[in-house]
Amino acid sequence: MHNPQISTSTGHSQAAIQTFPTVWRNKQFLILLMSYSISLFGNTFHSIALNLWVLMMTGSAKMMAVIVVTNLVLSSLLGSIAGTYADRMNRRTIMLMTDIISFGLVITIAIFISVPNTPFFLIVILTGLVTASALFQSPAYHASLVNVVGKEHIQKAVGIITLSENICRTVGFSLGGIFVAAFGVSQAIIFDGITFLVSFVLVLLAGSFLSPSRTNTLKKVKSKFIDDLITGLRYLWKDPFAKAVIIMSPTLTLFFMPSLMLTQVMAVTVWRSTPFQFGLMEACIPLGYMIGSGLILLLGSRIKQRGKLIMINLLLIGPMYILLSFTTTATAAIPIILIIGFMFSFCTLLINIILRLEVSEELQGRVFGVLGSIMSVAPSVGLGIASYYADIFSSNAVMFTIGGLLLTFGICAIAKLSVIRNYH
Repeated sequence: MHNPQISTSTGHSQAAIQTFPTVWRNKQFLILLMSYSISLFGNTFHSIALNLWVLMMTGSAKMMAVIVVTNLVLSSLLGSIAGTYADRMNRRTIMLMTDIISFGLVITIAIFISVPNTPFFLIVILTGLVTASALFQSPAYHASLVNVVGKEHIQKAVGIITLSENICRTVGFSLGGIFVAAFGVSQAIIFDGITFLVSFVLVLLAGSFLSPSRTNTLKKVKSKFIDDLITGLRYLWKDPFAKAVIIMSPTLTLFFMPSLMLTQVMAVTVWRSTPFQFGLMEACIPLGYMIGSGLILLLGSRIKQRGKLIMINLLLIGPMYILLSFTTTATAAIPIILIIGFMFSFCTLLINIILRLEVSEELQGRVFGVLGSIMSVAPSVGLGIASYYADIFSSNAVMFTIGGLLLTFGICAIAKLSVIRNYH
């Protein structure tokens, strides 16, 4: 099994040997899960409302692109910085601060949107600040898990979080559209702000947990921020496992997100799907992912040779997309899409579990920060390229190409990323 090259801190050792209750009996974990889930649920309402407002006010897709690009730039610039802060400060404090800051910013957005003739650039700035706040919260939350549930329960905890994420997004986007239609754009954004306030209260109720700022007693003199930032980047560059994950996860997402868009296009233009079939296809990826996540959660430590399982599913996703590109009916496409969602869960969820187990606790904020930055940029790059060529060639041809590239990447990953392939 792979061992991190950076020595663990005293706090990490304590987290490893401390006895933790099972996740369903761990009140602190359950409260933090509620906090994370409710804010994620509120974000879906905000996303739908903001996109609708931009289209109503400007009627321009370019203006929506301005917000997307702004968020991408912030994500790429702040990810490693936010992760470094998560490794230097009390992570619970970061979570509390970002929740209350996001609450204030989102309520401000709702107020300005309700005022006629609000300058568009003001909404762009406020939305960017909300994105920046979320960038600081995410690595603090994810890097805290091992100290809340312990290594022995991390696989089950991550599985539960993943299931919760998919449920919140699936239900949230469905109910968000209904809510916006019934109550209006501003009210939907206010609802998101309230969820941040509820999340803040829940984090308070969760109580304190171990954090590097209090557990890293080996360092008598606190290092400088820039030194910690460089240490994290150097770790990502030199550690074989961390480097392999930084290569594999964003590359998979680079191809996976454009394929979702192409599936929607083919559903309308090629398969001539009915509204019911289209809705069913939209549900297939998250449903397949939830089935896979549930299976991982159920099997737990009984899953052996996790690295080989990851690589097998990575290798098979490409051929499934190639098969999908030749499909001519919605009835034939639906089970293929469901299987792809199932395979994707094994490629991503198991990687996230192993990453938490194998990366030193004092470096997890930086690792998740950098990974989050790359993961936020990769899908948009892939979508831009795929949509461009889909207009020139057919969506089938681009889907076939993506499948071929994914198959090639899967073969290369099996050959070169042995640190993941051989992980047990």
